[in-house]
Amino acid sequence: MRGRTVKLVKMGAMVAISVALVYLIHFPIFPAVAFLEYDPADIPILIGTFVFGPLAGLALTVVTSVIQGLTVSSGSGLYGILMHVIATGVLVIVSGAIYRHKKTKVMAVVSLLCGMAAMAVVMMGANMVITPLFMGVPAEAVWSLMPFIVGFNVIKAGINGGITFILYKRIANFLRR
Repeated sequence: MRGRTVKLVKMGAMVAISVALVYLIHFPIFPAVAFLEYDPADIPILIGTFVFGPLAGLALTVVTSVIQGLTVSSGSGLYGILMHVIATGVLVIVSGAIYRHKKTKVMAVVSLLCGMAAMAVVMMGANMVITPLFMGVPAEAVWSLMPFIVGFNVIKAGINGGITFILYKRIANFLRR
C-alpha cells in the first residue's frame, strides 16, 4: 500500500511539473501558425513513462491534459485537451512500450524516435478529422497547413525527447527510490 501511495505522489509531482512548465514556457515554432505552440510539458510525462511504464505515462498524459486544459491552456478547451491526449498519448505509449523491453541508451533513443514518428503520423489523421469538427474549418484548409503540423509535432517531440534523454537517468534514480 505504501509503495502505491509513494508512486502516486511521485506521478502527481510529475503532473504538477508538467503543468508548471506549460505555464512558464510556451511559444510558437512557426509564426505563420502561431496557435501551434511549443511547450515542454511532455518531458516530465516521458520521464514518468520511462520510470513507471507506458500505462502510467498514459495516465500522466490524461491527468496533465485535463488540468492544463482547464487552467493554463483553458482557451483551447476540449479541443486542446483531446489533441494533447492523442499526441502525447501516442508518444508515451510507443516510446514507453519499446523502452520497457530493453532499458539501454540506444533503446531510449530508438523508442523516442519511434514515438516521435508515430505522434507525427497519428496527428496528421487527428488533425484532418478533429480540427474541422471543432474549429468549423474545411478539411482542405487543415490539409494546406499539414507541413506546419507535421513539422511542429516532429520538432516538439524531438526537443522534448532530447531533453528527456539528457535528464532521465538523473531523475529516474530519485523516482525509483
